[in-house]
Amino acid sequence: MPTIDLTDDELAAVTAAIKHAIEEDHFPLARRRDLLRSALAKLNPAAAAALRRPPAAETARPHNPKRPPTRLLRPFC
Repeated sequence: MPTIDLTDDELAAVTAAIKHAIEEDHFPLARRRDLLRSALAKLNPAAAAALRRPPAAETARPHNPKRPPTRLLRPFC
């Protein structure tokens, strides 16, 4: 794998750009974020550790059998 020699300033700029791309992405579970996060981990492990993966989507509330769904309570028009 090729290596790139970056100065400290260049490394900081690339790291900041990748962090910004990850944080500003509107789709938190997109695969591109995983790829950017792994690239960031190779460049700066401390910066990658600071970016946590979003929690898994919460499941819907369980249905309460004692209370009918609200759509059945509305009158038909």
